[in-house]
Amino acid sequence: MHTRDLAERTALITGGASGIGLACAHELAARGAHVVIADRDADAAARAAATVDGEAWVVDLSDTRALDDLTRDADILINNAGIQRVAPIEDFVPDDFRLIHRLMVEAPFLLVRAVLPGMYARGWGRIINISSVHGLRASPFKSAYVSAKHALEGLSKTAALEGGPHGVTSNCVDPGYVRTPLVEKQIADQARVHGIPESEVVQKVMLTESAIKRLVEPAEVASLVGWLASEHAGMVTGASYTMDGGWSAR
Repeated sequence: MHTRDLAERTALITGGASGIGLACAHELAARGAHVVIADRDADAAARAAATVDGEAWVVDLSDTRALDDLTRDADILINNAGIQRVAPIEDFVPDDFRLIHRLMVEAPFLLVRAVLPGMYARGWGRIINISSVHGLRASPFKSAYVSAKHALEGLSKTAALEGGPHGVTSNCVDPGYVRTPLVEKQIADQARVHGIPESEVVQKVMLTESAIKRLVEPAEVASLVGWLASEHAGMVTGASYTMDGGWSAR
């Protein structure tokens, strides 16, 4: 059982209406945090917020210009929102590349920028970036996603160095393929670019580098996020925690 070690803390979770974000919402709420679900889907955000007695913030994080002057009050920021596009570089749609970088690099930067003043004033904060093993390793046909996650890793380390003197930590969680709608939606594209049936994508593409041959569960990722948000992780900053079944051990 969880202790309510995050009571009186507020957690802002992007992409919190489903998948890893929703699992994190339940984990942090169980620890006593007040959870704010940030998502562009108003109905899904409201439903998710209701399950954790939290609140919804309906926002399109790809519209980064609208976030330039944003201020938010949060003790814990979970940068989780993301999308995927799968295609060879020569066929990759430039606007898709830009969209992924706005959503997965610019928006996390702007959200960190928005919450840091309050964290600094309180002398406590947790920035937890849901990165990926693709923040540490590359795969073909994912130029936008891989480069965005690599950039997020750099942003996280910079925030760790700047935030440390103010009691603010910043870390990345780096899972392999997680059982989420984001992963399910890319199966058809993976089959197309690799020239294999959709039924073979999980075993022949998604799990080929992993020593443990299964998908990561969202609750497993959330459990690590919960620990990183806790007082027990006060000396953990600038780190990247892999949860990839041994993929990055190669």
